[in-house]
Amino acid sequence: MAKDNKIPRHRSGAVAQMLHMPVATLRVWERRYQVSQAILTASGQRLYSAADVQRLALLKQLTDLGHAIGSLAALDMPALLEVAATHAGAENLSQLHRPVPAPQASGAWRVAVIGPALARRLQRPALLQHVKRTLVLLGPFDNAAQADQALQGVPVDALLVHEPSLHADWLTQVVRDAPALQAAPKALLYGFAADATCEALAKAGVALLREPQNDTVLGQWLQHMLSAISAPPAAAASVPQAPGTEAAPPRRWTDAALAEFVSQSPTIACECPRHVAELLVQLSHFEAYSAECENRTPADAALHRYLRETAAHARAQFEQALAHVAQLEGLALPGAPAAPVHPLPSTP
Repeated sequence: MAKDNKIPRHRSGAVAQMLHMPVATLRVWERRYQVSQAILTASGQRLYSAADVQRLALLKQLTDLGHAIGSLAALDMPALLEVAATHAGAENLSQLHRPVPAPQASGAWRVAVIGPALARRLQRPALLQHVKRTLVLLGPFDNAAQADQALQGVPVDALLVHEPSLHADWLTQVVRDAPALQAAPKALLYGFAADATCEALAKAGVALLREPQNDTVLGQWLQHMLSAISAPPAAAASVPQAPGTEAAPPRRWTDAALAEFVSQSPTIACECPRHVAELLVQLSHFEAYSAECENRTPADAALHRYLRETAAHARAQFEQALAHVAQLEGLALPGAPAAPVHPLPSTP
């Protein structure tokens, strides 16, 4: 029992919502046919595991195809899959519930689908012939939160979403509602959206296609998008380590302090103090800019973290240089130091 307590489980209401069926029907199935191995809490609430949900989903789909629940309830999963295989185009129906190994170059794609209409289209033979690989459909789900709840611990190769209209914070909401799917590549079939929204989603790496499109175009679009997922990472994706082995110290002087420093001796012959101060301002701004980019998309995080750390080390070294130049030129340092300057390891 202790082991079962560690397994993610779902209440009957959530399961009924995932399966698009009334809670009352689920209760009748349980009472009359004992269709799952759900555990019963002390308060009488049934809790379902992911395996229970998969079995119930297959039972629901088979009953929708005309089979009586009474004739299916006693069958185990292999027998249910055999029943599913008797239906034309049922390949995707059965594979959703069969343990599938991680997809290789010529294997299957596991795709979570938000939007029942899109899921129905993804089972059309005319569309599937353009995808050129088996699709294992997970869902469909009505929204991202529902998908996240059902797919905890389930490998997902891509998230396919149908949205008739898009709002500006669509991606933010999906990431918030479905943290389990945050890393999954996302493809979006949409109807109406502002250009700025589409541009922001495209920059974030979301594959976009505006409807209406026929099955040929939709199938080719999915084939191209999913093939890109399977492609080996480019060598350029490797990001070198930033110089130095220690974290760079925080910024020593503000822009205002540096500007005051530059203006304190306009008649000095050497322009180096001014040039170094200007470089410090630029490096500090680029350091802050890279930090902002680092938090925008997971795909760019490593690159911008490297750029931020490199700029920080360069900024710290130029702060030391400015202190040295100011001492030689007899100039007062810009304001009071906000933090002591720590010596940095020399770069190779």
